Amino acid sequence: MAVERLVVVGGDAAGMSAASQARRLKGPAELEIVAFERGHFTSYSACGIPYWVGGEVGGRDELIARTPEEHRARGIDLRTRTEVVELDVAGRRVRSRDLESGAESWTGYDKLVLATGARPVRPKLPGIGAHGVHGVQSLDDGQRLVDDLERTRGRRAVVAGAGYIGVEMAEALVNRGFEVTVLHRGPQPMSTLDPDMGGLVHSAMNAMGIVTVADADVAKILTDEEGRARAVATADGREYPADVVVLGIGVEPRTALARAAGLPLGESGGLLTDLSMRVRGHEDIWAGGDCVEVLDLVAGRTRHIPLGTHANKHGQVIGSNAGGGYATFPGVVGTAVSKVCDLEIARTGLREKDAREAGLRYVTAAIRSTNTAGYYPGAREMTVKMLAERRTGRLLGVQIVGGAGSAKRVDIAAVALTAGMTVEQVVSLDLGYAPPFSPVWDPVLVAARKAVSAVRSAGV
Repeated sequence: MAVERLVVVGGDAAGMSAASQARRLKGPAELEIVAFERGHFTSYSACGIPYWVGGEVGGRDELIARTPEEHRARGIDLRTRTEVVELDVAGRRVRSRDLESGAESWTGYDKLVLATGARPVRPKLPGIGAHGVHGVQSLDDGQRLVDDLERTRGRRAVVAGAGYIGVEMAEALVNRGFEVTVLHRGPQPMSTLDPDMGGLVHSAMNAMGIVTVADADVAKILTDEEGRARAVATADGREYPADVVVLGIGVEPRTALARAAGLPLGESGGLLTDLSMRVRGHEDIWAGGDCVEVLDLVAGRTRHIPLGTHANKHGQVIGSNAGGGYATFPGVVGTAVSKVCDLEIARTGLREKDAREAGLRYVTAAIRSTNTAGYYPGAREMTVKMLAERRTGRLLGVQIVGGAGSAKRVDIAAVALTAGMTVEQVVSLDLGYAPPFSPVWDPVLVAARKAVSAVRSAGV
């Protein structure tokens, strides 16, 4: 029996999870696995990079779950510092380039996995490529930033963008002793939240000494005579001094290869797959991780949601199918958590903007409570906002901003959203209670009670 070859493009969460799972199902005598990774590292936690940069994680290697040598010891032909530069779908082969020598070669495949990830958004602005300007997506990016921070004499940092990456990098830089200014285009930071909840984040960041500037459209990076960033200028002519600039504008799917090969892409540019993570219309090509769009189970449409949790699950599904088994990935509800210093931030499901775009009529309810019983020492305030469908009462989304112990409560809502529960059913959930952990009515349940009242008052 001929040995099949599985080629994997991308050596982080999705790609190497797929390769490892396929190897568990089939040995080298049945399946040859060749994996290409353009960087130096594999199977690492990109989500942990801000905490390494900020010094909360002791070192880079603590973020690596499995090294290239460990993958090779398990029978995977892993080629680091090797970039795939062309896909020949008709010929069932990929062209790769050794980034050290420049040598190129073709590798044929029977089955192909695309796990090319995402890349930081770098708008085409004057000075965007200057020394001292960093996008942080890979471990190599993180190493360059850490090295730069250790060399930089000045202590002023500007973060462009206030999404998850932006606020986490703001905290990391504060922990490094930098004076941090965050510039964001919207009225409030964290556009993944509704503006009223983003306003809570804004106030808290300012109280921590982080300067947040709203409606700030970055126009260019100003440089010194040596070509290093010295300030960030906005479209209205303001300048913000910077010894280092971090781009937290967001990421976009890294799918140039797929686009050139004619593979199907969605509105965000992410690859489109079926429930088995197989690229639509291509029997022997799978894709997963930050380069794909996933089904939003609440809105009923595909979205680009780059998260390590999804990438690892995609890899398991892909590896099972490519290795001769069977698995599916049904979709997501859009759950994400973050923090900036002592403030925890969480969301799942739809924002008001998302609900309107989906054509849903909805009501909202917001409450303030505490993470423990109010009389328990150290109780911290938290705000919970809930969206429910107007007529049915179906839960549509939850956002939480508050002190320690707030963010992971969003998991209650994530389960309820996945199950299609109504807010009335959420009120009846039998959640754990003790004064050190929660008020007698958990804040999520209090928000659900208020949402039930809003649904009833709204009528049809």
